[in-house]
Amino acid sequence: MLQERTEPAWVDAFEAVLRRCALQAGDSVAILAETQSRAVLPELARLAAARLGAQVFMLTLPSVFSTGAPLTRSNGASPAIQQMAPVIAALQACALVVDCTVEGLMHAPELPAILQGNGSTQPRIVYVSNEHPEALARLLPDDATEARVKAHVKRLRAARRMRVTSEAGTDLSIGLQDAVTGGNWGSTTRPGTLTHWPGGLVLAFPATGSVNGTLVLDVGDVNLSFKRYIESPITLTIQNDHVVHIDGSGVDAELMRSHFAAWADEDRFTAGPPQGETSPLGGQRPAQRRSVGAPAYAVSHVGYGLNESARWDSMALYDKRDFNGTELRAFAGNFLYSTGANETAGRFTQAHFDLPMRHCTVLLDDTPVVQAGRVLDLPTV
Repeated sequence: MLQERTEPAWVDAFEAVLRRCALQAGDSVAILAETQSRAVLPELARLAAARLGAQVFMLTLPSVFSTGAPLTRSNGASPAIQQMAPVIAALQACALVVDCTVEGLMHAPELPAILQGNGSTQPRIVYVSNEHPEALARLLPDDATEARVKAHVKRLRAARRMRVTSEAGTDLSIGLQDAVTGGNWGSTTRPGTLTHWPGGLVLAFPATGSVNGTLVLDVGDVNLSFKRYIESPITLTIQNDHVVHIDGSGVDAELMRSHFAAWADEDRFTAGPPQGETSPLGGQRPAQRRSVGAPAYAVSHVGYGLNESARWDSMALYDKRDFNGTELRAFAGNFLYSTGANETAGRFTQAHFDLPMRHCTVLLDDTPVVQAGRVLDLPTV
């Protein structure tokens, strides 16, 4: 297991990211953490900000634990702030917030208010993914990744539809009209924005009723909520954004059914089919049938990775506690399908699956941008 201590190379990495976020001497910087944060990360952020002459303060909040809901992992919605007005006000007043909470503020309900600022100051936020610093230092943002992501964001925003296919059987149609699209390259200089490190991907949050088709998770694809490589294929049938059937006989499919069903209870599902009937989510045992619009089963976002330094196989080389999985969301050529919260479609839930997939072809308006897992060069204009 890698040790978590303050290494000079890791302070250098944090300093490099803060420089790319245009941190200047005298700027006010809040380092936001919680009691369950990986302790080395806020300490590295503090030392790096101090090197640059910033005015730094640490804000550590109690981690929040739920006893009534299913376990959540990697949902991007830290509950630590708990709508506390003094905390929000302190973050609004900073030039930069270094977010070292476990899950990050990307989907936290307080994020819009924080990014709005206080009238005289508008912060920018860099979420430091809950990775071991060794992984963060390997995946520093760079000019090439930033340029690549910006070009693909422009292409994605101009498209009206996305189609995703694979030899394994995926055939998914995604309408991009009224979708919220964007990209992340690991740093930001613009007030009122959030980035996450590591970065290197483009995403779209589709509007309601935009996603239909079949998604086949093949051997070697990834379920990041469970931190597992898929070992037996799983076929998801998606209708009007929602997973309506899960077909597969291995433990991967069983785990997915089980976790979805746990959130079905939380989302007030109605009773499932009578004893002995086939579940709409697969299997020959009673299962809960989702109500129309249940957000746990619905699409959160779709996108593809563009980071040439990120590796698909890295998860095999880390202990689970060392690894959060942002690298696998960003490795070049993966298609990322995620379920759960989607503010664009008006859906909110703590449930979340991130499913990076290999060997997919991604087409925007019938023109491929990823071919069988390989990112294609965009035509120059």
